Amino acid sequence: MGRGRQKAKDAKIARQLKYSNHGSDIRDLERELVGHSAEEPDEADDKYDRWADDDER
Repeated sequence: MGRGRQKAKDAKIARQLKYSNHGSDIRDLERELVGHSAEEPDEADDKYDRWADDDER
């Protein structure tokens, strides 16, 4: 495929991404970024709880 055809194809894809509505749900995105809900305890925090009291001396 020539460079002109590839450039046109890339421009078409860029237009589709720019002007299309992807129906994004902000709540789903937030849950995905956070990684877990607020009710679930974080196992990583449990690992370090035993050292948390050492700093309070």
